Amino acid sequence: MISTSQGSDPHCATISSSSHEEHLPQQMEFITARPAEIEMGRKHACSHHSNEDPTSPISTGSSRTDTSLFIDQLSMALPALRPLHSPAREAMSSERKMSFLCGCRLYPKALIWSLVLSSTVIMEGFDTILIFYFFTFPAFKQAYGTPIDNAGYQISSKWQFALTTGAEAGEIFGLLMNGFLADRIGYRWTLFLSLVFLFLCINLLFFAVNIQMLLAAEILCGIPWGVFQTLSMTYAAEVVPTKLRAYLLSNINLCWIWGQLLATGVLRTLVNNTTEWSYRIPFALQWAIGVPILISVMFAPESPWWLMQHGQQPQARKSLKRLIAEGKVNVDEAVAMMDYTNKVEMYLNKHDGGTSYISAFKGIDCRRTEIACMVWVTQQVCGTSLTGWATTFYEQAGFDVNKAFDLSLGIYGLAILGSMVSWYLLSRFGRRRLYIVGLCALFVILLIGGIIGSLPTSKGQLWTLGSLLLILTVVYDMTIGPVCYVLVAEIPSTRLRIKTVVLARTAYNLAGILINWMTPRMLSATDWNWKGKSCFFFAGTTAFCLIWCYYRLPETFGLSYLEIDILFEKKASVSKFHELRERLRSVGYFNIDSNERPASDWAGF
Repeated sequence: MISTSQGSDPHCATISSSSHEEHLPQQMEFITARPAEIEMGRKHACSHHSNEDPTSPISTGSSRTDTSLFIDQLSMALPALRPLHSPAREAMSSERKMSFLCGCRLYPKALIWSLVLSSTVIMEGFDTILIFYFFTFPAFKQAYGTPIDNAGYQISSKWQFALTTGAEAGEIFGLLMNGFLADRIGYRWTLFLSLVFLFLCINLLFFAVNIQMLLAAEILCGIPWGVFQTLSMTYAAEVVPTKLRAYLLSNINLCWIWGQLLATGVLRTLVNNTTEWSYRIPFALQWAIGVPILISVMFAPESPWWLMQHGQQPQARKSLKRLIAEGKVNVDEAVAMMDYTNKVEMYLNKHDGGTSYISAFKGIDCRRTEIACMVWVTQQVCGTSLTGWATTFYEQAGFDVNKAFDLSLGIYGLAILGSMVSWYLLSRFGRRRLYIVGLCALFVILLIGGIIGSLPTSKGQLWTLGSLLLILTVVYDMTIGPVCYVLVAEIPSTRLRIKTVVLARTAYNLAGILINWMTPRMLSATDWNWKGKSCFFFAGTTAFCLIWCYYRLPETFGLSYLEIDILFEKKASVSKFHELRERLRSVGYFNIDSNERPASDWAGF
């Protein structure tokens, strides 16, 4: 999503050249530019583009090459792409110069449609948290539990684990199915069919007469939930320009919180209701939330990137026109840039060139898949599973159930505040730095929590542990929570984005099943009885993730998809990514010859 025509914003670039297309010859070999050739390319670029401003709008005070030099160097490496380099250059240049407000003015419809499709995550956040709260509802326990002497009706820990992990298992199936469906019928139709299927599954939830039927309904509902988890992210990543990408992608984390907050608010009003409607009404509300989303999805434009990758350039042009302000964006330049990036990726992956799941583990895409999976798994193992138990600590400290629900509302309010703060932090500090700083802060919080948990149990200790978990929630939603969605969407190649994101979320869900099994046992007095000392375990896993991120996680802040593709193809180290953001001219990644390139595809140290 790239270029602009004349607009009122001084940061909006004016572009007038037209696009030109040429297919890559299959027999073309990758030509690596030598240092002397790079110097010639610089002189050539300077002679032809000396009037262009070389400064980056992303990093003030640091000079970086203009887009012309980048495209000229790329053209030296890929000679057959030279006929396309002029419109691609203009498209990249205009996107880099685009300000945030300019992007909002030029792509207002893209913003709206991205928010509409992201609202499916609000629906999922609402749905998935209900079952956890219902375990404490008397009417729910009487309907699906078993009577226990002197304890009333209870749902056994085995069934609790089955109901929560059943949904996770269904999500994994839905994720993998999403990779096939979205690649064949498009994002819009995949999402539409998933919503219809979810409405049918909600019938099973609403009319479930026993716990076995409830488990089957949870598993089936997990299938469309798995689709929602990734499709909203890939759609947002493909319909907005670079300047808006971080805001829209991090907003997905906020959508999760809004859904959970809405569910908690609804359940707060029903907590004292002892009839079956205390749990059936929340199930029924899923229909009310989903119908407006379903109607909106019917009219949503397809991703122009998806259409371009499937050889439907005229349809991609039409879809792009539905995402932009009329007459303010040069559609020819934007389409040329998408076509250019698609052809470069096809060439760089000429050893395979496929878009299957297996392709995500071949060549340079193997490293990208590793990064995406680890970034998302980090969310599960950095202690966030403990935040759901903050209210438990307060109940043990003397809070009643109503006040515990009020506290949950406060926790989600803090999470929303943290997510909003992350928008500013992302635009100022980038992705890698924010992720690493967030992990450092979580490690310290968990370490302190483990020390306090080792002290004799008292009300003061429980209050302190609960308060530390509140702080952990804020830190998480300022850093790890929202940044994860940005990184996972930016790291994959555009041709394999949906498959890579699906694999990453699958890894997240598998880790979630393990963590959901471990956490209750850590805190239960009848199992492992670690209680507050559980923080030590998560401090250890957080430290491991921190070390991995330091050596493996690159900085993608301000980079176009084409620039990210080239850096991964050159097996650039983490420092190379940072250098490109700060000063592209000094990186010289086109002079990395075959002797300097690591033999392993797991490169990047």
